[in-house]
Amino acid sequence: MKRKHIQHLFRRSGFGILPTDLDLLSKKSKNEIVNTLIIASRKVTPLEVDTSEIKEIFSGTMMNGSKLDPEIRREIQKISRKKQIEFNVAWVDRLTNSSEILREKMTLFWTNHFVCEDNSINYIQQFNNTLRKHALGNFKDFVNAVSKEAAMTKYLNTKQNKKQKPNENFARELMELFTLGVGHYSEEDIKESAKAFTGYSHNLRGEFVFKKRTHHEGDKTFFGKTGNFTGEDIIDIIIEEKQCATFICGKIYRYFVNDNIDEEHVNAMANVFYKDYNIESVIRFMLNSDWFYDKKNIGTKIKSPIELLVGLKQTVPITFKNSKQLIYVQRLLGQVLLRPPNVAGWKGGKNWIDSNTIVLRLKLPSLLLNKAYISKVEVGQKDENSETKKELFKEKFGKRFKVETNWKHFNNHFKNVDIDALGNHLLACEINESSKAYLQSLEKVSKQEYCVQLMSLPEYQMC
Repeated sequence: MKRKHIQHLFRRSGFGILPTDLDLLSKKSKNEIVNTLIIASRKVTPLEVDTSEIKEIFSGTMMNGSKLDPEIRREIQKISRKKQIEFNVAWVDRLTNSSEILREKMTLFWTNHFVCEDNSINYIQQFNNTLRKHALGNFKDFVNAVSKEAAMTKYLNTKQNKKQKPNENFARELMELFTLGVGHYSEEDIKESAKAFTGYSHNLRGEFVFKKRTHHEGDKTFFGKTGNFTGEDIIDIIIEEKQCATFICGKIYRYFVNDNIDEEHVNAMANVFYKDYNIESVIRFMLNSDWFYDKKNIGTKIKSPIELLVGLKQTVPITFKNSKQLIYVQRLLGQVLLRPPNVAGWKGGKNWIDSNTIVLRLKLPSLLLNKAYISKVEVGQKDENSETKKELFKEKFGKRFKVETNWKHFNNHFKNVDIDALGNHLLACEINESSKAYLQSLEKVSKQEYCVQLMSLPEYQMC
């Protein structure tokens, strides 16, 4: 398999590949590499932070049979906010270092498909691990699991969906965002299916509870079929629609292949997916397809903020001394994990870039890796005061980002890479003429300096 194709595979199914790992894989076939990637991701390792303090408060309250008084509730919310920051940091670290990288990339994908938000760390952690568990499994099981999650029943008001007064929020988003897409159902289908999901709720521990007394018993007519349908029955009927397979494959294609849909390729994926709705099977088909490696699909997608951060951390590991600064960077870039903008999630693509975010994106490598300083020494000159300049830049621009940088990791993995070949590993697309001229005008002081210079190019924004 060509090295550039291996790099493309790992940029899309993960967040990049280091030169040392690339060397090990370069003599293997495409099928072998894809198979190894998938097998490694069959393992499911839940991502968890310690929430025992909150659970103790809940268990004490439930044992006493009392409701949460306002003061205890505020204390739980305070702990939960702190733990969500901790979970965010742990998630970024997992994305950077996981051996189950395809599962983790798929979890990130599903986060922006089954969009959900909650203030309870217990519920949102449980939801996140449900996404992780089903990320490469059976899609029907996945939808059913999501429909019963505490965080989702709160987020889309399924708890308020009762036979006396059905709430249509979940039923609408189930079809519009989760399974079929706009225009493939009627308003009557929404009303009737909402009745089927009445009674869905959860207890304080986040466990699914079906409240039979609030469930609508009786016939519902949905997609031309009539019966005393439950929520699971509705999902069964939806899954029978080929449009469901096509819709999901379209979203997978946009995320992993190209923002511009190729209907022939999506239909080929849908034919594979519709057979049994096995997510692993359709991902394997996509990654093994020759069109996945077409030139038009390489280096043509704009990295999401998380892809940008994780890719940077993978090349040169950084640790924020204050965890809140990692959240702050995500906020400035426009993507905070666990905090989607709305039920439709992040739009992605060109929407990641505006006049504010592009400036930060280009400055971020120097802010995090080089004390806010980019060496601009021209060929034939010397930069004898570089450390002094770095400190001055850090004082002026780098106050908000205090990080520990592990350049030893970079040096170990890039030691056999010639400085002139560094761009082949860090950049996914061709460098344009103005960027080439800029780089050629600079003295290559060191691999580290040149790494920061390359990461500060517009081309580094692409994957």
